[in-house]
Amino acid sequence: MPSLNWIGKDAVVKHHKDVPFRLLEPVQSLSCAGDTDNAADSGNLIVQGDNLLALKALLPRYAGQVKCIYIDPPYNTGNEGWVYNDNVNSAEIKRWLGEVVGKEGETLDRHDRWLCMMYPRLMLLKQFLREDGVIFVSIDDNEQHHLRSLLDEIFGRKNLLAQFVWNTEGHTDNQFLVKVNHEYVVAYARDIRSVEVGNVIDPNTRQESNLWAGFAENSITKNGPGNPPSEILLPAGFPVDSESLSIGASEIPHGLIEAMIEERLSSNPLKRRFGNIQFPLRLDPMEASGGKLTKPCRVFSGWANRKKLQQFVDGGCTPLSDDGLLSFYLSSSGVIYYRREHEEGPRSIVSVLRNFSTTEKMRSELEGMGISFKYPKPKELIAYLIAIGADSGDIILDSFAGSGTTAHAVLKQNAEDGGNRRFILVEMDDGIARNVTAERVKRVARGYTNAKGDAVPGLGGGFQFCKLGKPLFDARGHISNEVRFAELARFVWFIETGMGLPASRASHKAADTASPLLGVHEGRAVYLLYNGILKDRSIDGGNVLTTPLLDLLPAHDGPRVVYGARCAIGADRLRALGITFKQLPYHLRVAP
Repeated sequence: MPSLNWIGKDAVVKHHKDVPFRLLEPVQSLSCAGDTDNAADSGNLIVQGDNLLALKALLPRYAGQVKCIYIDPPYNTGNEGWVYNDNVNSAEIKRWLGEVVGKEGETLDRHDRWLCMMYPRLMLLKQFLREDGVIFVSIDDNEQHHLRSLLDEIFGRKNLLAQFVWNTEGHTDNQFLVKVNHEYVVAYARDIRSVEVGNVIDPNTRQESNLWAGFAENSITKNGPGNPPSEILLPAGFPVDSESLSIGASEIPHGLIEAMIEERLSSNPLKRRFGNIQFPLRLDPMEASGGKLTKPCRVFSGWANRKKLQQFVDGGCTPLSDDGLLSFYLSSSGVIYYRREHEEGPRSIVSVLRNFSTTEKMRSELEGMGISFKYPKPKELIAYLIAIGADSGDIILDSFAGSGTTAHAVLKQNAEDGGNRRFILVEMDDGIARNVTAERVKRVARGYTNAKGDAVPGLGGGFQFCKLGKPLFDARGHISNEVRFAELARFVWFIETGMGLPASRASHKAADTASPLLGVHEGRAVYLLYNGILKDRSIDGGNVLTTPLLDLLPAHDGPRVVYGARCAIGADRLRALGITFKQLPYHLRVAP
């Protein structure tokens, strides 16, 4: 597969592995407790910090657990006035390029810089997704072609789900030769074979469409060479959509059927050549009573779903299980229709996104909250993408959070359908994170009074606000003294499995149970001896694996991996017991 190359690529393709793991430090004064007294209980998180560092800090918690990612990265327009410096020329990016790319970074053009910035972030984001997960990326023409090449390389071309075109409905009163009023949303699956998307209907679907009622139906009579004509025998008992039916056999012009067979189609030119005829041709009269044919009838035409229809007939005209329930029936004019009823709800997702509000309207709504932000994405657009990519209990991640529209959309959907979606937001700018992102989500959750003096009720929910703390390892390569058991447990589990530690074990309450067993992955139990988890019952506070300590470990019938400061048991006995010992911190130095 062709790949994209640029100045600085060699320096960044593996950079995500070199990014240090850091702790997250809660900031209670900026958190929102929501429906409970503890902001952490909401499951929602806002992190302030460079998103490359923040994503690496979040991996031990959420790797392999996120169903939907939405990001709105800098478009790289060259416009220096954006909140995210959109010339990829900010002090943070300059410093990062100097440290990672080196002197080459001084000569990169803005597209090279953009690619150097995006590549390691996308590599980390991929690790967050579940096997059935999906990522949506907003972009415009400045970097769309580069973005597609990056995503092809990182996710695989076969995992392209769609490239949506969003009609921004923005201002077109400019002097450009062509008035641009669209952007893109590129969607890739973690694994296209496993991806699950929501049963949503494009809101522009006409109101009279059967999709809104939960089924789809259409005639199976088809013209053209892809549907060669053939005869079908409809048995007595075949369903009819009217109580009774009595239609005579068709008047078939001489030579019509022969011409259809020879030309292998039932085309409109044939209709014109043989006069006023209608397909399908009825070779026998159609008689029905009580909503069913009373005697067999042969019909002749080109068909869609020919094999499915035959299966339906052979099965006694009982519905087929085929992406829902599939059945067939005759209309009052003698035309065969299919009807598919979707068991999990209908789905109609189209590639052009229209009528999802505008940036201008979203900015005005924020101003009504007393919040200023230049280019917020409309919450209606993000809510629709989330509905495609996530279900009611899933995690949604946005690592370019900006004004917090993704969190607003999540809380809005939860309020509307009673769901328990959770969001993770990352915002680099400290002022924006505190005064825009967190403040907006807090007002949306609790309610606020808008600029007109009207009370806007809260949607419910809350979040924990965190900032990036110190690295997990100190300058000597030792585990930082600030690291607690629950924090190290997440990291150990991630190293062993590549997954985030399940919430039930990762919580602070789990640490209070004094169990060193983190969990079982693919039949292998993982234990951590650290920070007095066994209440200081043995050497060095219970951090050394000894023979007496083995009896204190929760039992597991299978292989075991134990992390600890030292091991006082011989290698032969460890092998006999099916135990692999890994010494802290040395076996934690290299992360996947």
